[in-house]
Amino acid sequence: MLERYHALLRAQAPHERLAQAMALSTMTRELALAGIRARFPNADAHELDVRLAVRLYGRDAACKVYGEVPDDAR
Repeated sequence: MLERYHALLRAQAPHERLAQAMALSTMTRELALAGIRARFPNADAHELDVRLAVRLYGRDAACKVYGEVPDDAR
């Protein structure tokens, strides 16, 4: 099955592969944000951004960008 998937990818034009990768990246980000919203329904937009940054890029990167990061952010 993996061989078939790779064959389908090779058959796509580069711009099609890029569009597919961008769509998957957007979907991953939206799913991560939905999970954070479910766990922290009272979080404001800033807290959601910070928690998403921790989830996607790690605590160190989030601290460099946002400064303080909640202890329970993961």
